[in-house]
Amino acid sequence: MDHITLGSLAVSAQGLGCMSMSEHYGPTDWDRATSAIHRALELGVSLLDTADIYGAGHNEVLLGRAIADRRDEVVVATKFGVDRSAGDHRRRIRGEPDYVRRSCDASLLRLGVDHIDLYYLHRPPQDVDLAETVDAMAGLVAAGKVRYLGLCEVDADQLKRAHDVHPITAVQSEYSLWSRDVEALTPVMVELGVGLVPYAPLGRGFLTGDLAPVSLGEKDSRRGHPRFQGDNATANQRLVATLGAAARKLGVTSAQLALAWVYARGRRLGIPVVPIPGTGSPEHVTDNVKALDIVLDDTVLAELEPLAQQVSGNRNGALQTIAPRTMRL
Repeated sequence: MDHITLGSLAVSAQGLGCMSMSEHYGPTDWDRATSAIHRALELGVSLLDTADIYGAGHNEVLLGRAIADRRDEVVVATKFGVDRSAGDHRRRIRGEPDYVRRSCDASLLRLGVDHIDLYYLHRPPQDVDLAETVDAMAGLVAAGKVRYLGLCEVDADQLKRAHDVHPITAVQSEYSLWSRDVEALTPVMVELGVGLVPYAPLGRGFLTGDLAPVSLGEKDSRRGHPRFQGDNATANQRLVATLGAAARKLGVTSAQLALAWVYARGRRLGIPVVPIPGTGSPEHVTDNVKALDIVLDDTVLAELEPLAQQVSGNRNGALQTIAPRTMRL
C-alpha cells in the first residue's frame, strides 16, 4: 500500500468510509462491518473515517471495537458539528467552543482511544464564526486530544480563514466523476498545502453500475437525492453505461475505474488525494484497493471527461428523516 501525506499526516493512499456500516444505505451487520474493517487493515488501508452522528454514535463504537487491538495501524478520522439530537428535521450545525470540547471527549470515549488523529468540522457552523470553532479545535491539539485538523465542504474563503487560525491538514468533500465542485477550491489547497479526502468517490454507489435506484429500501437516504429519482436516475444510468463500457475495455470494474479517475485527477490538480469509498463489505474493500494499480492514459481520461456535464440532478437532496438506530453493543 502506497502512502500519501496530507499536510504532515501520512496515510494510506486509499481510506475506508465507515458511515454505511451503521445507517443510511440500507441494512447493516456489525460482524460483517467488522470484517470489512479488518480486511482493509490487512490490505494496508490505515485511514478509517467515521463521525459522531453516524448511527447516533453507533459507528464510532463499532470502529473503536474493531481496532481495539490494532490502534497503532490506524489513522482515526472522525467529525463533529452536526447536532441531530432534536431530530433530522431540526438538525443544527454547531461550533461553539464548549460544544467542540464536549464532542471531542464523547468521541474519544466511544472510540476507546486517547487521541483522534484527524478531527474534522463536519460543516461550517451556523451559530458562531468559523474562526471561533477552529480556535477551539486548536485547543484540542494543544491538549493532546487531537493530532491534526480538517474541514468538510468549505469554500476558499472559509479554508483561508480557518488556516489562519490553525493549519488545516485536509478538506473532505464529495468528489467523483459526477461531483466535481471542489475542483474550484484546489488552487487554494495547493497554496496552503492542504490535502483532499473525497467522500462518495463512487457517487454514493451509483457509479458502480450495480445499484438500481428503484430498488432502494424505504430507509435508504439515497431515495432523497435528486440524482437517484425519476428521469434523473434514467438519464444517469446512461452515464453509468458509458463508464461501464470504458471499464470493460480496460478489464476492470466500473467502481475501480471511477476510483482510478479520482487518483488521476488528483495528480493533474497537483494535490494529494485520498478517497474514502464507503462499504461494509470485505469483498468490496478488496476490489476497491485494486484501483490503486490502475493507471489511466490521456485517451481514457479524455473519454471520461464529458461525463460530468451529462449528470442529471443536483448532488445534494432534500433532508431525509432517518431515525438513529438503536445502539447494540
